[in-house]
Parts: sequence; structure tokens; C-alpha cells
Amino acid sequence: MTPKTEESREGAQLAGLDERITGALVGAAVGDALGGPVEGYTPEQILERHAGRVHGIVGPWNGDDWRTARPIAPYHKGDGHVTDDTLMTHALVRVYAQVRDHLDAYSVADHLVPDLMTNPRWIPELEAEALPLQRIFLAEKWLVARIHYGHIDPREAGVGNIVNCGAAMYMAPVGLVNAANPAGAYAEALELAGAHQSSYGREAAAVFAAAVAAACSPDATPDSVIGTCLSLAKDGTRAAIEAVCEAASGYTDFESALRPLREAVTPYDTVGPDYRSPSLGARRPSRLHAIEELPVALGMLVVAGGSFRHAVLGSVNYGRDCDSIATMAGALAGALGSEVPTDWSKTVAEASRLDLWEPARTLTEVTREIFERDVHQRRSHEKAFARLRSAGCSD
Repeated sequence: MTPKTEESREGAQLAGLDERITGALVGAAVGDALGGPVEGYTPEQILERHAGRVHGIVGPWNGDDWRTARPIAPYHKGDGHVTDDTLMTHALVRVYAQVRDHLDAYSVADHLVPDLMTNPRWIPELEAEALPLQRIFLAEKWLVARIHYGHIDPREAGVGNIVNCGAAMYMAPVGLVNAANPAGAYAEALELAGAHQSSYGREAAAVFAAAVAAACSPDATPDSVIGTCLSLAKDGTRAAIEAVCEAASGYTDFESALRPLREAVTPYDTVGPDYRSPSLGARRPSRLHAIEELPVALGMLVVAGGSFRHAVLGSVNYGRDCDSIATMAGALAGALGSEVPTDWSKTVAEASRLDLWEPARTLTEVTREIFERDVHQRRSHEKAFARLRSAGCSD
């Protein structure tokens, strides 16, 4: 697969760590906000509702009736409001800011769960200040139920939860902390996500983190990111990524790619054709299946040649769980160095009453601290191993 434009390559050569972290986190939030109002619908329904494709920030699907209209009331999805994808991503950044080191499942128990339960924040979709716990869905409330109330070992708390993209959707910070070290990102996210998910949901979280880390590499391209994912992914997740990205390689515009990408991921998706009426086998553990969101986000990255605007718009107009798909595509394109449209980011920040750039500044600072500590520990290990090796040679 060859990138369709030079945008991602040129951006990657110019972008440093600060720019990549900012691009990934701001890009993820923008993708989330653009996808929210059309989440759960098909490309055909989106086309009819908006008299064409979505090309930017739009209002709620049901207009002013968003407070009572089913099936998503009372959430104000649209008008630039971020969803739980961004709320969880920012919460994870705050955990890194507290721990200032690599995270594990106990970091979720000691820091993320209390943050969700005890610190009221502005919730854009509720247009009110509330505990994040009151906004996040059941798959994320599981963290609180299992770890805080159930006293489950955090490393095993994800077992039994619905298998979906719940853990993957907020794993971009793990990839950024491990920038240019995909294997490290994969291992850290796999450990961290064990508190939230199991099976292919946990695997997707690890692969997404690895993809973000790979996108931060100086010479990264969409091709290299996909190659890294395929080298690390296991079972159905790997097969789904390979199938979707192979299909994506034949297209240069998202409109023509919408159906082929859906057809490519269908054998691995458990939800079924009607997103709002999942099949009997939906979201159950399996080595043969994958979440839909990550392979499609990677596929849209390929179709777009790394362009943020096109990858995100393709993800949004794909429908189904498109806020999470666009969150992932936005993070990846931003990490590659593709520019996030300023008009989008400013509108989302103002509408959501969030400083989208502050989490990036915080995570950049923490990432540098962690890297310096990693280098020191690696040097200490090298010295200790060198002494062991030389002692063995003298016998």
C-alpha cells in the first residue's frame, strides 16, 4: 500500500514530539465531536439526513429534541460536543500526570476509578457539571462496579465485561508516552486495558496504542503504521486489520470506500448489520473476531493517505460507531503530523468548554520525564549485564 498523498510524509518530517502529541490528542477530540451526531446510523441514513455527506461540525440528529428523542436521549451529540471517548482520554492523561510513569492495571484502580467517581467536570453532552461516572456508558461504569465495589483484582477486572471498543477508544495517551516504541506501547496498553476489557477488546486497545506510537516515528507513513499493527496484532484483530487495509489500498476517496471497508470487516464483526440491534453473539469473547472500529479507522487512514481531514470525514460518514472510529483515525493522522483544521478544533474547544491543548502540554511534559527515567534504567541494566557477562567470561 502506497500513501495517496505526500501530506503525511512531509508533516512527519516537520513535526516534533510536542506537535505529534498535540496533533494526536486534539485530533482525537475533533474526530470524536464530528462523529458524535451521526453515531449509530448507516451511510445511507447520514446521506439522507444531511442531504449529502457530513463535511464538518453538524447539529444533533434530532435537532432541538435531543433531550427527549430516542434512542440516545438525553445526550446533546452534535454542535461540536465531544463524547465519552474524549472524556476518558483526558481522564487517562490526568492519571499519567499523577503517576508520572508507565501505567498498569493498578493505576486504573488507584487513580482512574476515583477520578471518575469523585471529581465533577463539565460534561458537554449533558450541558452541565457532573461526575464523569454519570456520563460514561455501562462498559466503562464496569470499571467502578468491578474495581471499587467488587474489589476485584484490577488485572482481572476486565473479564466478563462486554467486549467492545471501550478500552481502545482512550488508549492514544499510552501510544504517545511510548512514542516511536510500538512494542512498549502494546505491552503497556495490554496491561492497562486488562482492568477494563478482555479478549479482542483488550487486544484492540493494545494495537491502537502501538499504532499511535508507530505514527510518532520520524519517518512514519500510513503504510508503516499498518505494518507495525500487523506485526503485533493477534488472532481476529490481525486478520481484520489485514483484510480492511487491503481493501482500503484500492481507494483514494472515502465515498467509494465506505461499502468495501464495511464488507471487509463484516466477517470479524460480531455486532451485525443493524448497529442498534446487535446479534446474539455480539461482543462476546472470541479469538476469531475483532472490534469494528480500529480496523476501519486504520483503513480510512490508508484511503486518506494520512490526511487528517479526509481520514476523519471518511470515518464520520461510515456511520455505526463513528465517533470512536473518527477518534482513532484523528489520533493517528494527528500523530503522523497531518494538520488538524483550526476552525474545527477551535469550535470543538469552545462548544465543549474544554481546553483541548492543555492535556497535550501535560502529557508532553510527562512523556519527557518518563523517557529520561527509562533511559537511566536502561543504562543501569546495561552496566549490570555487562558486569555479569564479563564475570562469566573470566571463569
